[in-house]
Amino acid sequence: MSHKLPPLNALKAFESAARHLSVKLAAEELCVTPGAVSQMLKTLELHLGVKLFERVPRGIYLTDVGRDYLPSIRNAFRQIAEASRRVAASTDAGVLTVSVTPFFASAWLVPRMASFQTIHPEIDLQIVTSGALVDFSRSGVDVAVRHGLGRYPGLRSDRVVTVEMVVVAAPSLVARLGRPTSSADLARWPQVHDADRKGWSLWFQTNGVVEVRAPRGPSFDDTGLLLTAVLSGQGAGLLPAAMVANEIGSGALIQLLETTQMEEFAYYLVSPDNKQALPKVAAFREWILGPIGQSAHADR
Repeated sequence: MSHKLPPLNALKAFESAARHLSVKLAAEELCVTPGAVSQMLKTLELHLGVKLFERVPRGIYLTDVGRDYLPSIRNAFRQIAEASRRVAASTDAGVLTVSVTPFFASAWLVPRMASFQTIHPEIDLQIVTSGALVDFSRSGVDVAVRHGLGRYPGLRSDRVVTVEMVVVAAPSLVARLGRPTSSADLARWPQVHDADRKGWSLWFQTNGVVEVRAPRGPSFDDTGLLLTAVLSGQGAGLLPAAMVANEIGSGALIQLLETTQMEEFAYYLVSPDNKQALPKVAAFREWILGPIGQSAHADR
């Protein structure tokens, strides 16, 4: 028996045929003819000197030797795929996948992206919009921008921009509860919360209200859904002023008190430790935390 490595195409044909237990389906997956798959399987069996499949009128099935061989081949392909992914991710050029909230994407990032592309034409930005937390180990996301307190265990967090926050409510809720005259009045109101339920507590602290009950009411990991809940009268909402400017102008929402700027409650750039050394991640961090990000304090 030869000790040389078997042909890679024959191994791919074996793995696919063994997974489907079908030469036809393996051929469709590999974009070749069934005859080509059969030939590759015969080549592999001749190379190894063993029989991997039993052929029957209605298809094929693995021999005992084939069943023993399959896990090692599958694991080898997984290792090749993972090694290839790591090599591709380590390059300076290529695609940088950035997960951001829909509001941050439209109001902040997209209008400024041209400057990043001018500085780094070798890096293509792929923007993914989501309000949920990112599973960096599975999603393929390199960095994320999220609104909150920036406290994400095991992740690096850098403050990008602090925005003005405004308390708003639907006219129907104001008609029922009356317009508040102070920050303390809002402690008795129903409230709609962000995912970590920290925004309102920080807002009360910023405005000198210390004795407030524990946060109650619905919470959302998507700012758009939070806004919808406020529009439907489910409670007062604490939202970026720029996000609800149109709703306030049209009368769909009522601004209850003056805008507030809370330094901790901001947009943060978040990334895992294993991404820090990637040149494309470092380039994006330097750009977003540089003059572009700092000038945004005056924009919002």
